[in-house]
Amino acid sequence: MPPPPGLTEPPGLNDAERRLWAAFPTGAHVVLGDDRPAGPLPERIVRAEVIGRLLLGAGETRSGSVAAVRLRGAYITGRLDVSGGTVEHELRLEHCRLVEEPKFSNARTRQLRFADCRMPGFDGGGLQADGYLSLSGSEIEGEVRLPRAQLLGGFRMNRTRITATAPEKWALFSGGLVVDVGMFAQEAQITGGVRLVGAKMNGGLFMQGATLSNPGRIALDAQNMVVENAAEFSAGFRAVGTVRLRSARFNGILSFSKGFLDSGDPARMALHASHMVCDELLLWPAEKIKGRVSLSFSRIDLIMDHPSIWPDKLFLNGTTYQSLRGGGFKDRLGWVSRDPEFHLQPYEQLAAWYHGIGHDDLARKVQLAKLRARRRKIHPVSRAWNLVLDWTVGYGYRPWLAFAWFAVLLAVGTTVFSLDHPKGIKQPAEQPHFHALVYSLDLLIPIDTFGQQQAFDPQNWSRWVAYALIATGWVLATALIAGVTRVLRPN
Repeated sequence: MPPPPGLTEPPGLNDAERRLWAAFPTGAHVVLGDDRPAGPLPERIVRAEVIGRLLLGAGETRSGSVAAVRLRGAYITGRLDVSGGTVEHELRLEHCRLVEEPKFSNARTRQLRFADCRMPGFDGGGLQADGYLSLSGSEIEGEVRLPRAQLLGGFRMNRTRITATAPEKWALFSGGLVVDVGMFAQEAQITGGVRLVGAKMNGGLFMQGATLSNPGRIALDAQNMVVENAAEFSAGFRAVGTVRLRSARFNGILSFSKGFLDSGDPARMALHASHMVCDELLLWPAEKIKGRVSLSFSRIDLIMDHPSIWPDKLFLNGTTYQSLRGGGFKDRLGWVSRDPEFHLQPYEQLAAWYHGIGHDDLARKVQLAKLRARRRKIHPVSRAWNLVLDWTVGYGYRPWLAFAWFAVLLAVGTTVFSLDHPKGIKQPAEQPHFHALVYSLDLLIPIDTFGQQQAFDPQNWSRWVAYALIATGWVLATALIAGVTRVLRPN
């Protein structure tokens, strides 16, 4: 019985193509060389058209065997284009040179593997792969496009080198990408921006040892990305440019442990992670972050970091957390004060956390630091009164200061009026016995309590001491009332 039409070997194939066509039914490997060809050697040339025809069903299949295209060391000319098609067979290219960008846009495929290949880009917009897509070890001089792609078996880019053709171009453009098993880009070298906006990494994102280089621009744009399990930007990961994780969600750990974050421009964000939701943030890179960091309005269960890595400008307004690890109390006060603009919330959140773990004394110190930081931003007149509140009663958080001042002033008054007795101003029969301590106490208390103030009139220079005691008594009383009121109603 003759074979079905279209399944016979087409005419015009060269030796390498005939070997590939013959090996396809059993999925046997065709090795044209063990290295990647630098040029079009005749014995290694395979036309992309031939590979495309095999993938789209033009080749023979055999019962009991799994048909596949497995090719090594080929120089592939023309464009491998299966856009919109259904590919029922695995494609595995190893150490191959593709002259033109392969196109898999809106195709439905099995497993795709481009291992240690060289190509001028990859177009997989809307690709649906039931297996994995692997570009591991490949060198790509151009853009890898995977917008809206769905990769059920994972995405592998370990040791891949991608170089964008221009600074404003994306090296990896993959908005809306869905990866079920996990994305692995360990030790990848990517020059140009990586765009993963709205991507869903259902098996995690692993970029240990990878380098993303786009100085002064966006190195990684992963806004609204959702990652299950873990996101590892660690173990030597290096980003030169902004890592943007705004509104991203990490249902697991987000780790920058022993990584490097450098915006390439001190005025730009090194890490923009505002409005983020994260179970655990490990922000402990190998060195101090170069550039700004924003965690504003993010919700993080656990933050693990260290004072040695904090940037000079850190934005924490609206950030909430359940637990902190790393750094002592003084470090945390410095942590919340690195925002160029004053905000109440970072101090309130830190105070609430200390209160929640049973350190009420530290919570009060945070509240005091909040008011002192706020003082630097207010009108000079209000600032002067705030200084009085701070010096006298510690804004109400240190009421013992008022009693300390009171005791010092009482001692001064007692000493002065023991040396220079005031003159009695009442009739001898009504004149009480003078007591320097009680008289000083009567001057300090805003109301006449013991009758000494109304019975004696200080003379000479001691009169000015009496005036000073009366004035400071009123100031202390007012400050104490104002401070206590502030504590009871801090906002």
